[in-house]
Amino acid sequence: MAQEFIQFKRQRELGEILSATFKFLRENYRIFFKLLFRIAAPVFILLFAALTYYNYSTQEMPLQNTIFNQRGDFIISFGVLILALLVYYAMLHGIVYNLIKSYIKNKGHIDEVEVAAGAKADFGKLIGFGAISWLMIFAGTILFVIPGIYLSVPLSITAAILVFRNKGISEGISESFNLIKDNWWMSFITILCIWLIVYVISFVFQLPFVIYMMVKAFTVVQQGSAASGDSFDWVYLALSILGSLVQYILYSIIPICLAFLYFHLNEKKNFTGTYETIENLGKHD
Repeated sequence: MAQEFIQFKRQRELGEILSATFKFLRENYRIFFKLLFRIAAPVFILLFAALTYYNYSTQEMPLQNTIFNQRGDFIISFGVLILALLVYYAMLHGIVYNLIKSYIKNKGHIDEVEVAAGAKADFGKLIGFGAISWLMIFAGTILFVIPGIYLSVPLSITAAILVFRNKGISEGISESFNLIKDNWWMSFITILCIWLIVYVISFVFQLPFVIYMMVKAFTVVQQGSAASGDSFDWVYLALSILGSLVQYILYSIIPICLAFLYFHLNEKKNFTGTYETIENLGKHD
């Protein structure tokens, strides 16, 4: 039986946005993860290497040595991880939004070639935007935190505008602030809810790591500091990296939700989907 086409270009309440997000993922998860791993494979390998290096260089490192490490391991590994995440998020958003773009254009059919071409075409623009948005949020957070939180909401939907509207970075940022105006709180609550849901799901996969660390801490307390030993803890490293990788894969749920949020805000302000529906009715007549 053919799946029901999910209309993106319509207004939705918070609960509808969340339910539509998981409905879309449930109905398209096979091609979704197929394209994610096929297109983003090199980027995913880069992220795996960066996570391994970061966890290896900081394992059981005392806090005072984490930042002021004489070898500079933390600073280098942290910088590499940030760059890897920037590349990964740019590719991930490009894949997710181009997949949805193809889904809308082809009325429920996803063209794999179309998605791959679009993700690669938007890659550079999304990396540039990612760097700018991170700097803006960081600067805003430094200024008493609240400006950073405020900026994070419109900037969350800017990547969707860059792909769906094919805008430049400055135009996309300007448009995102225009859409969020008078809808900041609703947008903030929607983003917060999807982040909390993804965090809870991710935490399930982090449980082996948490349990291992609790058992290890208990053992050290019972047997004394000597129990920690000087050998490298490969179990810690493996569980930490595995948990982080699953978390970054599950993060792909968030851009789907942001796409529904963007179309809700765009429809509320511009009635794009309504006009298209009217035009299509006229063509059928």
